[in-house]
Amino acid sequence: MSWNETFLGVIALATLIMALIQIGAIIAAARIARQAQQALTTVQKDIQPLIAKVHAVADEASRTATLATAQAQKFDRLVTDVSARVEETTAIVQQAIIMPAREGIAVVAALKAGLAALRGFRDTQPRHSRTADEEDPLFIG
Repeated sequence: MSWNETFLGVIALATLIMALIQIGAIIAAARIARQAQQALTTVQKDIQPLIAKVHAVADEASRTATLATAQAQKFDRLVTDVSARVEETTAIVQQAIIMPAREGIAVVAALKAGLAALRGFRDTQPRHSRTADEEDPLFIG
């Protein structure tokens, strides 16, 4: 046997060992991929109920937000209606009470002015003075 054949045999043996190592690595990678897929499937099965619950909570939150918005709109309309009615009532009270009161005050002022005019008229007329004889019977002493 020559050195060439010996080296050729060593090269063939090394190539065979490298091929076996590569086949072993491919098999190991396939096993790891299968295990990872099984783990992923298990995680998906475990997470699906949680995802369903999250969707249910989100739907409930959306429904609650819709109801809250509707209630806020109703409250806004109520406040607006009450405000309008208070303004109407204030206007009616003002017309029913304050306007007649002003008219009454005007009538009282007119009466005062009339009485003041009468007093002024009476003060301008000459008075007759009482004599001492008329004043004595009034004296209590």
